[in-house]
Amino acid sequence: MEQVSVSEAHNRVLAEDVVAFIDVPPFHRATVDGYAVRAINTFGADEDRPVTLKLCGCVSVGETTIIVVKNGTTAEIATGAPVPQGADAVVMLEYTVQKGDNILIYRPVAMGENVMKAGSDIRKGENILKRGQTLSSREIGVLAALGWTRVDVYQQPRVAVISTGAEIAEPGKPLPPGKIYDINAYTLSAAVSECGGKPVNFGIVPDNVDRLKAVLKEALNSADLVVTSGGVSVGPSDVIPQALNQLGKPGVIVCGLASKPGKPTTIAVIDGKPVFSLPGHPTSSLLMFYQFVRPLIRSMAGKPEEAPYKVKATAIEKMFAARGRRTFVMVKLTRDKSGRLLASSVPLGLSGAITTLAKADGFVEIHESQQFISIGDEVTVHLFKPLYATVSME
Repeated sequence: MEQVSVSEAHNRVLAEDVVAFIDVPPFHRATVDGYAVRAINTFGADEDRPVTLKLCGCVSVGETTIIVVKNGTTAEIATGAPVPQGADAVVMLEYTVQKGDNILIYRPVAMGENVMKAGSDIRKGENILKRGQTLSSREIGVLAALGWTRVDVYQQPRVAVISTGAEIAEPGKPLPPGKIYDINAYTLSAAVSECGGKPVNFGIVPDNVDRLKAVLKEALNSADLVVTSGGVSVGPSDVIPQALNQLGKPGVIVCGLASKPGKPTTIAVIDGKPVFSLPGHPTSSLLMFYQFVRPLIRSMAGKPEEAPYKVKATAIEKMFAARGRRTFVMVKLTRDKSGRLLASSVPLGLSGAITTLAKADGFVEIHESQQFISIGDEVTVHLFKPLYATVSME
């Protein structure tokens, strides 16, 4: 838990209940420009026989008043100004005429009319916001209305992001022959931010055990969780597992998954801190992040468990599974003329391809015991984000 200013609290998660210590509004206030009156003094007023009241003063916005509205008197009042003592309603300016010190009232008002009572929005002592709520612009407005300047929120987990591999180069610099720009550091950092974490980019580390150990050690000392990409496989001599097993206990606890994509994914725990080593392929890396890392970061950030976005669709092409492995097929959704959702696969692409996830609306999960999905089968599509009506017609 940490305390931050309300101006910096947007999208953070409350670590405490917020109880109102004042009424909002803190006083009875006028909701229109007009005249504060005792409602009983306006009874019988109409266009032919107005009621005449004596003007006893003027109440402006943002100031206290000592004016008292007595029987047979009225006070001019502006929208938002405090209703003076003795008054219980406000007549709109449009239904009045001033003649010297006299105010002619042409329409009666009921008690409480055109008045917002103290505490009508928020009542003192009310539990107005609850621990675990994510602070949107609306909740920030509530805090401001209560006069709060600082608020207790869950601490954002610091997530170290490390890229490995001799073939990647830092964006913004000239691209040497045979290299590609580092994609994963940026996509994974953005994904960390999206689920409530604070990414710390440790840059590109070569496939060297000693160098990798040094960077991992630094990352573990300064972050709550570490995410790496590249340098993993299911073999015991690969660079990442080798380095992790030398840093602390218990070390590597998962070395490869029965999954396609994502088979090389490695998971370790080093002295209580989790390390997720994801494949170098950008699409595989992000998919494994969504499956395993995102829920943990959200939990650490105090965010509630996500209800998965799912829709039913009809497969319009055959989708094959890898034998003995859970297969995730990226799909794009369209609609036929009747509005029915149709799912077609988006090719995973070669190593380094990043456009797959950008084109995909979600993925279809094929169980390891299933060989394929046939054309016309109903499938469940796990969406990357809510589905809007913008899905194109076929």
